[in-house]
Amino acid sequence: MLNKSAILSILLIFIPLSLGSEYLEWGATLTFIMAALAIVPLAAFMGQATEEIAVVVGPNLGGLLNATFGNATELILALVALKEGLIGVVKATISGSIIGNLLLVVGFSMLLGGLRYKEQEFQSVAARLNASSMNLAVIAILLPTAVQYTSTGIEEQTLQNLSVAVAVVLILVYGLTLLFSMKTHAYLYDVGVAVEDETKKEEGGNINISKWVIILLLVTLGVAVESELLVNSLEAATSSLGLTPLFTGVILLPIVGNAAEHATAVTVALKNKMDLSMSVAVGSSLQIALFVAPVLVIAGWFLGQPMDLDFNPFELVAVAVAVLITNSISSDGRSNWLKGTLLLATYAGLSFGFLFPSSWEMDFKL
Repeated sequence: MLNKSAILSILLIFIPLSLGSEYLEWGATLTFIMAALAIVPLAAFMGQATEEIAVVVGPNLGGLLNATFGNATELILALVALKEGLIGVVKATISGSIIGNLLLVVGFSMLLGGLRYKEQEFQSVAARLNASSMNLAVIAILLPTAVQYTSTGIEEQTLQNLSVAVAVVLILVYGLTLLFSMKTHAYLYDVGVAVEDETKKEEGGNINISKWVIILLLVTLGVAVESELLVNSLEAATSSLGLTPLFTGVILLPIVGNAAEHATAVTVALKNKMDLSMSVAVGSSLQIALFVAPVLVIAGWFLGQPMDLDFNPFELVAVAVAVLITNSISSDGRSNWLKGTLLLATYAGLSFGFLFPSSWEMDFKL
């Protein structure tokens, strides 16, 4: 049976295949599929390189490095789409990443971990703190949309300026959460990962940091190239495959960008390390909401692209539902297979809502 490393190694073949498909003009659909598959192993190796470097540079700088590169694949993909003016895709990827991490990843982790261990425990204090941060993120993302729908004559530039102001606040909050989790209250986040950290420290002396820095740079370049291929073939491919644009942005692209991270969260849950699993999944959602989304808003401002936080109403409803049910289920610090099933059922229901074209999707543009 193939393990995770073997599968990722096999998927590397899609890097030259996707490049060949683009330059030999095999078709947009084939290029899109191959580029999507090529991003999966690249994202995994980016995460591995970041972790290896973090072991050598120490817990503080290492934690910052992990926090910065934790969602680098999604950020690069979104920046490429933003550069091409695909604002709808960028917004859909943001909301889709939050929904996917909270419902799909946490759901599978709780389901599979619960089937093996009946009931698992994780830090309830950290879970409640993360819940409060996610509530803030939802309120901030909701604000520009609320202004748009409750006011008349609001200009696009006004919404963008409001979004930039909100983005600055969110980035400041993100910085404070890093200070809280890595410095002033780091002990709240140590439970469940101490053994893993100790193992990494023991292995740290044998790590060739120069090699991993080079790998990180090369993989980042590879993600940028494959993201370019993916975005350029997106419109034609989704039309050919019969997918709605919103479904592609909210469901498909986040799964591609997060596949390796998703596998990690589920794997550690199966090893009864639910603290680490929740940290990976919920922490990724927080980073998307408090760092990636604001960075994209500010980047759009500099690039002259009208990127704001005025989201599609159904996207906001989906994000709010995901945050609400995840916060409710995780507040007691215990998980089981039924809780995981409830999260997956919610994700499936929301996915159907994005899959079938509706009148409110007519305003969504690739």
